[in-house]
Amino acid sequence: MANLISPMTGKVLEINIKVGQEITDEDAELFIIEAMKMENTVSGVVGTVKEIKANVGDIVHEDDVIAIIE
Repeated sequence: MANLISPMTGKVLEINIKVGQEITDEDAELFIIEAMKMENTVSGVVGTVKEIKANVGDIVHEDDVIAIIE
């Protein structure tokens, strides 16, 4: 099991995954987080989405777990 970690503090603009979804591309844009008026892509994991711990509009902090991927 892998935790998807927010690389920065910012506002969640998009969530491009759903619970149960299989992620096969490590470069897939899973989340978009806005920080300092820039949109940043969160990616880098493969597996099945078990839980999404953030919602669009949430403020997340650096190192927060935003999803659990198995």
